[in-house]
Amino acid sequence: MSQSGHASSSRVVTRFAPSPTGFLHIGGARTALFNWLYAKSHGGEMRLRIEDTDRERSTREAVDAILDSMKWLDLTWDGPTVYQSERAERHAEVAHQLLAEGKAYRCFATPEELTAMREEAKAAGKPPRYDGRWRDRDPSEAPEGAPFAVRIKTPMEGATVVEDAVQGTVKTPNKDIDDFIILRSDGTPTYMLAVVVDDHDMGVTHAIRGDDHLTNAARQSIIYDALGWDRPIFAHIPLIHGPDGAKLSKRHGAVGAEAYRADGFLPETMRNYLARLGWAHGDDEIFSTEQAIEWFGFDGMGKSAARFDVKKLTALNAHYMRSMDKDAFVSALETSLPHLPNHEALPTPLERAKKAAFESALPGLRERARTLVELVDSAKFLFATRPLAMEEKAASLLTDEAKAHLAKLHALYSETTGWDAEVLETITKTYAEENEVKLGAIAQPLRAALTGSKTSPGIYDVLIALGRKESLARIGDQTTP
Repeated sequence: MSQSGHASSSRVVTRFAPSPTGFLHIGGARTALFNWLYAKSHGGEMRLRIEDTDRERSTREAVDAILDSMKWLDLTWDGPTVYQSERAERHAEVAHQLLAEGKAYRCFATPEELTAMREEAKAAGKPPRYDGRWRDRDPSEAPEGAPFAVRIKTPMEGATVVEDAVQGTVKTPNKDIDDFIILRSDGTPTYMLAVVVDDHDMGVTHAIRGDDHLTNAARQSIIYDALGWDRPIFAHIPLIHGPDGAKLSKRHGAVGAEAYRADGFLPETMRNYLARLGWAHGDDEIFSTEQAIEWFGFDGMGKSAARFDVKKLTALNAHYMRSMDKDAFVSALETSLPHLPNHEALPTPLERAKKAAFESALPGLRERARTLVELVDSAKFLFATRPLAMEEKAASLLTDEAKAHLAKLHALYSETTGWDAEVLETITKTYAEENEVKLGAIAQPLRAALTGSKTSPGIYDVLIALGRKESLARIGDQTTP
């Protein structure tokens, strides 16, 4: 029975190893986060490896998108980025070492023979597997110059045992593992071999990844054992499902990390929320990144799939937007702004354009918005140029009767020497009472005149944020024939 050899290095080294065939999937972002947290919590390192051996599907654009999303999430990695495609010679060298040691062999089975094997197994109701026909044959029996693949000699008896830090003891009978290919007939390495060699050479002590890789762990362990290398500690974390319990996919909404940046979520929110998908620290739902680093460990991992809930994510984002220090929030908004679909509504940098107006409106803006996109939408009135473009619903509020009230309010506001929320509120409420109209019948048209919208922060906050001159000018635009 094969034993689980654990990495002996005292310094923790984790790795995140995405395939650059598209954006950084939410599941990949969570895997990167868990590797980062574990390394940080143990004073270790997280390395980054781009597994770009699939030359047809791997693109530079995808690599850039993955790196960009990781930087947005502030998941920094240590050392240079390793590109698996640049290490093919090293992978082949290890395959030939196993050949020389008699732990692997040349397989000259033709494509037709392999197809026949698969069909025969299928007809017998068995899983398709290689029958080992070249395991003990002399290569000289093959036609001269015939192409061959290199297969590893899987143990014939017993089981391969993986002691997984999350899943526990996982035993795979060796009779269920065929002599799998480690080097293809064109000389290129397979994924199984490349991962083992790269993890070993990068000094990886802990392989933290999705539990869809659990079946790979036994095969990779066989390679480790054949080479006499210590296995890393495997930790296979549960996958992420949608709210309906099905594997997270596009039908549940956005599945790429960059889409959540465009939707106006803060990186702090994403780190907090993703950390709670498959890991827990008691009943804590909201915690800082520093707390997550302090608490993180395998003992808090669950075995069942985690459910991604955009409503919970949005509520958490609203919390972070309200609770962040003002200067930190403005900085985060400026950083995110170029990536928001409505970014043109706000000038950047904000400090140079009506900074006082924006900051005075910020408490009200933050209280009402759940995402940065919503905040920008509700803040755009501050930077709009006159005459305001009116939303259809806002324009419908500006009836002749409403405009008559606004004209009288304009006169009252013009006469006041003070321009603070308390004075303006007193003037407005007194006018409503004396003219026997509901406050809403005045406030709503006033909001429309000032912002061009039906929604905004509190109306008196809007008047203060815009200031006396701009407020009176906008009201005047709606009341002057």
